[in-house]
Amino acid sequence: EVQLVESGGGVVQSGGSLRLSCAASGFAFSTFAMNWVRQAPGKGPEWVASLSSDGHSTQYLDSVQGRFTMSRDNDKNLMFLQMTSLKPEDTALYYCVGGGVRYWGQGTQVIVSL
Repeated sequence: EVQLVESGGGVVQSGGSLRLSCAASGFAFSTFAMNWVRQAPGKGPEWVASLSSDGHSTQYLDSVQGRFTMSRDNDKNLMFLQMTSLKPEDTALYYCVGGGVRYWGQGTQVIVSL
């Protein structure tokens, strides 16, 4: 069974940090690029970051560049999103996405207060 499970969300003040994790199972995780996508209330999904299968190449949404860092541990089928200098506009449900856009986790909620 293919499964992506996010964790690490929570409530944090503006300027704070959170580290999101995603545990993958049921597919060849190490052979695929992975993504983080977020969705704020009343808005469509917004791509946040991508990471190559080997963990060496990243791409980021302009508004999170320099603040967010994506990484992965292929030996443990884990991926991460380290978020720093968080802003209220970062408030959203964050999803781990793999297999192109086929596989989505359940999401983990990030709330950034003023």
